[in-house]
Amino acid sequence: MRILLWHVHGSWTHAFVQGEHEYLIPGPPHGIGLAGRPWRATEVDLSEVDDVDVVVVQRVEELSQVPPGVPVIYLEHNTPKYPAQEHPLADWDGTLVHVTHFNSLMWDCGSTRTVVIEHGVVDPGPLYTGELPRVAAVINEPVRRGRIVGSDLLPRFDPIDVFGIATEEIGGQGDHELGRLHRELARRRVYLHPARWTSLGLSLLEAMHLGMPVVALACTEAVRAVPPEAGAISADVDELVRAARELIADPALAQEKGRRAREFALAHYGLDAFLRNWDVLLKEVTG
Repeated sequence: MRILLWHVHGSWTHAFVQGEHEYLIPGPPHGIGLAGRPWRATEVDLSEVDDVDVVVVQRVEELSQVPPGVPVIYLEHNTPKYPAQEHPLADWDGTLVHVTHFNSLMWDCGSTRTVVIEHGVVDPGPLYTGELPRVAAVINEPVRRGRIVGSDLLPRFDPIDVFGIATEEIGGQGDHELGRLHRELARRRVYLHPARWTSLGLSLLEAMHLGMPVVALACTEAVRAVPPEAGAISADVDELVRAARELIADPALAQEKGRRAREFALAHYGLDAFLRNWDVLLKEVTG
């Protein structure tokens, strides 16, 4: 199947193009193309694309660039700004995919058909060593997004190392940088997910795949993604601080909870199920 999609969210696209289809990604001036990623995909000039089976759209402005007569799936990555916000494609006659059940619950999509296909992660492997008795956090644009992603909470988890990502929404990091990030994260004893209101961060799922124990705010989709046996999840920040300190002080406990985090992530956010669910939908909409 020939699939046209834009490179918007690098980590999600990295997982999606692991399937068995032919992936066409618009380059400049209509998109950022592969942006240096060694994906099994083809960067194309959108003006020359005239033979595709389906288009995966991730931004409203992309709809006007879809070749006529081609089935369209709209992929919504984000939470609404407030519960029950009307989606821009409410009462649309196409199919809208949410990446979490929380997002599907909170967006008002009217009569538009909605489907949830949860994230899948390319397994970086069980790299966890936990050799550094510190907390790690990965936050997309921590200064600009502030309280939304919990930047104000970070000092309470000292000692902490914060890995900031400024470009995730326009493609994220290259594979080499991502691999280095995973190795550095895995050296820290605990992973922190402090976001108050955001779609489920793929860095959280990647940390669990690494075998890291996690402490997470019980907000949005995190309550489904983080089982208590993987670390700690709570809306009480003091409780999370205590849990992080306990894990830092007890490497054996951290190792055991990290093992359980990895088992859960592989079972619920593995790549095979993600690709299989997408294949079912792609076949359905192309009829």
